[in-house]
Amino acid sequence: MSQTSSNSRKKSPLRKAPIVVIAAFLLLWLIGGATGEPGRVLEQAVQVCLSCIGIG
Repeated sequence: MSQTSSNSRKKSPLRKAPIVVIAAFLLLWLIGGATGEPGRVLEQAVQVCLSCIGIG
């Protein structure tokens, strides 16, 4: 009985791919924020919205 309970409690190895992907996302997110991309995206979104309703 103790053998089956020890087999079911084996720890799975740490997967590295999700950690690498999350780290890459955070790095690119920080670089984009530092270069002013959020403001540029918002500015372009406003222009598209204004042109869609016929104001701009």
